[in-house]
Amino acid sequence: MELKTARLTLLIDPNKKAAFERLCAQLDLTPSQVVRQMIRDYLAQHGAAYVPSGEEDKPAPSKAARSKAGAARAVKVGRKR
Repeated sequence: MELKTARLTLLIDPNKKAAFERLCAQLDLTPSQVVRQMIRDYLAQHGAAYVPSGEEDKPAPSKAARSKAGAARAVKVGRKR
């Protein structure tokens, strides 16, 4: 889990924002949780490498451990992998 955070500000249609927030509430997730998961998925889809803040000094996990962690995150946000 990341230790530091940074703010991402974006402009979106107010009706789309309201629908997104309603859907997140129905799924018992915060909009931030959903956006963070979408960003992780997008980075993975395009093969973009990054090291989460707070993990710079830790040894890299094995491929099996990364796969397990990705599956666990997907379950947290209600998605299947």
